[in-house]
Amino acid sequence: MTDAQEWPTRDLHRAAVTGGAGFVGQNLIRTLLADGLSVRSVDNRPAPPIPGVEAITADLQDPAAARDALADVDVVFHLAGNPSGTVSVQDPLFDFASNATVGINVLEAVRHHVGTRLLYLSSAMVYGRPETSPCEESDRCRPFYPYGASKLSVEHWLNSYVATYNIDASSARAFVVYGPGEDPRRAGAEVGQFLRWQLNGMRIQVVGDPETKVRDFVHVDDLSRGLLVAARAGRPGLVYNVGSGTRHSLRELIALIEAATGTTADVTVDRTDLTDSYALVADITRLRELGYEAQVPLADGIKQLADELGPAPAPPQLATVLTAEGR
Repeated sequence: MTDAQEWPTRDLHRAAVTGGAGFVGQNLIRTLLADGLSVRSVDNRPAPPIPGVEAITADLQDPAAARDALADVDVVFHLAGNPSGTVSVQDPLFDFASNATVGINVLEAVRHHVGTRLLYLSSAMVYGRPETSPCEESDRCRPFYPYGASKLSVEHWLNSYVATYNIDASSARAFVVYGPGEDPRRAGAEVGQFLRWQLNGMRIQVVGDPETKVRDFVHVDDLSRGLLVAARAGRPGLVYNVGSGTRHSLRELIALIEAATGTTADVTVDRTDLTDSYALVADITRLRELGYEAQVPLADGIKQLADELGPAPAPPQLATVLTAEGR
């Protein structure tokens, strides 16, 4: 039997989104509203107002605050935490507190609120340097950045809570997300960074080998749809890759950006750090069995994003090098 056949689809009406003020959170909230769910946004900073959304400001590092904020919903989408590998290298203690500590507090809240479904947003960075490409969820995880380690730790805690306390929870590993609403002060993914440099007439800074550094770039709308599919039909304790299922090298990404903007890119390549010059691509078979399919081709997503950003968007502000040696 497939995973979709083995587990019934849940009837979800009331959702809480932790990290609702963030890039993915804001887009997921819109997807949930369009699908007819009522939504509560939970964040430690005020969220931009969205009509019909209940917004709660709460520090999820406080177990009692987490329990109160996540009461009386059918499903919790746990997105809150440090989203940056770069920040995790610069401040691993902050990363652990933001991801691992908050993660276990959310699990405790869900354990307390019996019958609540939990969908945890993890990251493809848990794989580390993949042994095969595309990555399957059963592949060995060997993260080498603090960010990947903190995200994986919550996956393990989640599985232990499923086994020990019989909570209804699953994980979703996002690949390289891009799309409207990214904060250039926080976002380090290549699509947004490269496009902002290009639109400003600035040099695109490639760290690593642009031919062998291959990624699965997934539009935030597709990620949001994938999270909703996994929340409704995913099996407790299982992990679901959420990507596009397609591969593009950084060289190919630059070519698509040139096509979208109609201008030739000025590119500088720094090959002194090849730590993450490998292929990180999702096998999305498991999520496809639940009904998911990526709908936004990378070329279309880049063109849409370029039109939204306009000719002179705020340039990227996050460092492009992740290793401690490269800081």
